[in-house]
Amino acid sequence: MRTLLILGSVLALTACAMPDVAHYAQEEPKLDVTQYFQGKTEAWGMFQKRSGEVVKRFHIKMEGHNEGDNFILKEHFFYNDGTDDEREWTFSPQPDGSLHGRAHDVVGVAIGHASGNAFRMRYTLKLPVGDSVYKVKFDDWMFKIDEQTVVNRASVTKFGFEVGQVTVFFRRDQ
Repeated sequence: MRTLLILGSVLALTACAMPDVAHYAQEEPKLDVTQYFQGKTEAWGMFQKRSGEVVKRFHIKMEGHNEGDNFILKEHFFYNDGTDDEREWTFSPQPDGSLHGRAHDVVGVAIGHASGNAFRMRYTLKLPVGDSVYKVKFDDWMFKIDEQTVVNRASVTKFGFEVGQVTVFFRRDQ
């Protein structure tokens, strides 16, 4: 029982240690994800296990456009093992300023908040690994570096424990 109490306390303290996206309110250049991802964007990234071992690298070709009040973002992933995958996001602005996203492999709704040069989005993803599909939680943080570049770091967790991290570099043509 004591071990569970200590573990619960550590997890609670770790969760509290995360900065709020509002912390970046004064940072420039401002990031509006629906504006940044308009048109074509390319990205390069990797997935690392919690040990730091890189287990998958990928290239993404993306295209975004407005459709009524929604923003549609199509992603085509090309993995270093020769496989590929696609995801189509539909993002809807909310009255509170947040952005809600849906995709075929997202459980429920992804909820994103922007402030300054930062955008944070949290969601549960159905992640295929071999013959299995796992539901994992993503905590995505995007930061706009300049008008062409956005960097994304995501923590991937299962049952509250980090199983890995995703790092992605987005680049737009001028």
